[in-house]
Amino acid sequence: MWEVRDGDGNEVGLFFGDYFARASKRSGAWMTSLRDQEKLAGDIRPLIVNVCNFAKGADGEPTLLSFEDARTLFHEFGHALHGLLSCVTYPKISGTSVATDFVELPSQLYEHWLQQPDVLRRFARHYQTGEPMPEELLQRLIAARNFNKGFATVEYIASAVVDLDLHSLPAPAEVDTTVFETRSLSRMGMPGEIAMRHRPPHFDHVFSGGGYAAAYYSYMWSEVLDADAFAAFEETGDIFDSVTAKRLRDTIYSAGGSREPAEAYKAFRGRLPSADALLRKRGFAEPAEVN
Repeated sequence: MWEVRDGDGNEVGLFFGDYFARASKRSGAWMTSLRDQEKLAGDIRPLIVNVCNFAKGADGEPTLLSFEDARTLFHEFGHALHGLLSCVTYPKISGTSVATDFVELPSQLYEHWLQQPDVLRRFARHYQTGEPMPEELLQRLIAARNFNKGFATVEYIASAVVDLDLHSLPAPAEVDTTVFETRSLSRMGMPGEIAMRHRPPHFDHVFSGGGYAAAYYSYMWSEVLDADAFAAFEETGDIFDSVTAKRLRDTIYSAGGSREPAEAYKAFRGRLPSADALLRKRGFAEPAEVN
């Protein structure tokens, strides 16, 4: 457990990390709260938890994380920041109590820092020698970021469009899923060499509840948001720019569900998001010039 304070020493909240796999835990990784921030019943500070399932080092050895493990760590801590930095009156709109496609903005945005050379040089160190990651390996890691992004983009969009098509049917009816899927994929010109990420018969996001029904696309929309938001830091020439970071905290991280997402984003960015940053992030467009 960590006690979190701001730059002036004021209490922000408590953060709990439950990082290691146990037989009693379900799989996966998530953020949750033991208590949400609010001001309705007094100045209530949040109690925020990150849960992961990393394999603990054996026989006293340190726990080593793969790059994907580290991505998970950063992702869930982005959610944790959303809960910790909340500053609203009503608990119902505290922290991550925002629209589905907006809740992933703080978590996916935080992932961007993991892939930055300055961060990797500082934290990606050999567990025995303490030496930073060799520069050649670091550059190879960065160069591989966009491997297979074309395939991944198409397989995802195929599932998202079929999801929307299913929910666009005029009335509940008996559906031959094979015929429906074939027609939907044909309409979008799906390449025969690429399969959908999720086929309709096992597509839990479509059928298991209302949260993601007709909204599987929201993962990519969240990526549009996070790529555009990180571009705000890149445009300053400093990915740790304090002015941009404070604006991000004040307009998005601390606002919870107190503002419409579009209003909150415009308050941070000065405009609505553009897909241009996502295209650059996935390697489909040239990097933007930084002034």
